Amino acid sequence: MNGKDSNWIKVLVQIAFCLLCYFLKDIIYFRPLMIKFSEPHISIANQLNSTAIKILLNSAYRGEASKKGWTTEAHLIAGDIRTDDATIKQIIQQSGSVFLIYRNDSNAIIGCVNLQKHDNKIYLSMFSVSPTEQSKNIGKKLLHAAEEYAKYLQCNAIYMSVISLRTELISWYLRHNYKDTGVRTAFIEDGITGKHMQPLTFMTLEKSLV
Repeated sequence: MNGKDSNWIKVLVQIAFCLLCYFLKDIIYFRPLMIKFSEPHISIANQLNSTAIKILLNSAYRGEASKKGWTTEAHLIAGDIRTDDATIKQIIQQSGSVFLIYRNDSNAIIGCVNLQKHDNKIYLSMFSVSPTEQSKNIGKKLLHAAEEYAKYLQCNAIYMSVISLRTELISWYLRHNYKDTGVRTAFIEDGITGKHMQPLTFMTLEKSLV
């Protein structure tokens, strides 16, 4: 083998390695956690799931479609947009942040929740189940998986912000042993998530895991 052939082989090896890294980037970069949930339909999302998550969140929180479910905010916030592609991609890439997704038997994503590690606690947000799939215990299974994830990271509590007027949803969390911390913060419009029909306030709920 002469020097020219050796150089060509090196180039081909480098190209093959770059192609391998490209096709495996979501596994290598976006799936660092090796946690197995008790519910087999639940897994950790990657960037390939961002559009499906966006569509799910918008359908569950905004517009006429969301009114088929009991977790809608359409009576409080106008518009059809809860989030956008850029926001979901940024949240998935964010350090200490994961989306759990629930897939049905057809492999469609019908539930999700975002979990972010803040010190020794997990902040839970963007919790949704498809309006046509609610009242099937999918939300309960996702909430349990969130606790499994928190314990996997050795966190001692999960907390969240809920619009204080959503009394039915708050009652559901209270039945699952979340407590009202007494903390209240103003819900400020951000130009993406919709126009508020009235002044809104967040209340903070928290559940101890110890």
